[in-house]
Amino acid sequence: MLMTLDIKICGLKTEETIDRAVALGATHVGFIFFAKSPRHIEPADAGRLADRVRGRAKIVSVSVDADNDDLDEIIDLIRPDILQLHGRETPERVLTIKAVSGLPVWKALSIADADDLKRIDAYDGIANRFLLDAKPPRNSELPGGNGVSFDWRLLDGLDESVDYMLSGGLNKDNVGEALRIARPRGIDTSSGVESSPGVKDLKMMDAFFEAVRLAQVAA
Repeated sequence: MLMTLDIKICGLKTEETIDRAVALGATHVGFIFFAKSPRHIEPADAGRLADRVRGRAKIVSVSVDADNDDLDEIIDLIRPDILQLHGRETPERVLTIKAVSGLPVWKALSIADADDLKRIDAYDGIANRFLLDAKPPRNSELPGGNGVSFDWRLLDGLDESVDYMLSGGLNKDNVGEALRIARPRGIDTSSGVESSPGVKDLKMMDAFFEAVRLAQVAA
């Protein structure tokens, strides 16, 4: 697991934090293009940050029900390696985006109970990877980044062929348990390394990666 775990830090907005994320071992860095999110960034600004780490980490654009024009702008300005769709995109929409962009597409799914995992079937063979996140609280306008987790034991019955990245409330205190229970191929955190919504904290990032390292050593 030490050599194969993907680690994505999402919602990056500054040079200092993206540099630290990659230096610590992030394999993927995520930029969020959703105006309601405190982690929202303009594509041009994200492009400049992406250029700092291009070739050292995979660049992931995160959008929510973006239209074709918005996706074209994101692709043109940040040249992502991966498109992550975090809205209500249908399998047909995912297939179209893949075909038009020529890029791998990850589909985020919100999980609260075992029935939610059944949605994977509709995207099987279409999405290149899944990002399994916790369902947002009822009063939240954000599809992700809410700092809440779901019951990772639900993933016990998931077919081993399903390639997913685990997300939702991961932080230094619970990431070890998440890795032990779910054994995902990748993990994603955003609010778990923030001192306040949208503000990444270097010390919290350090502590998160150290917790991951310790969990890997113990596995």
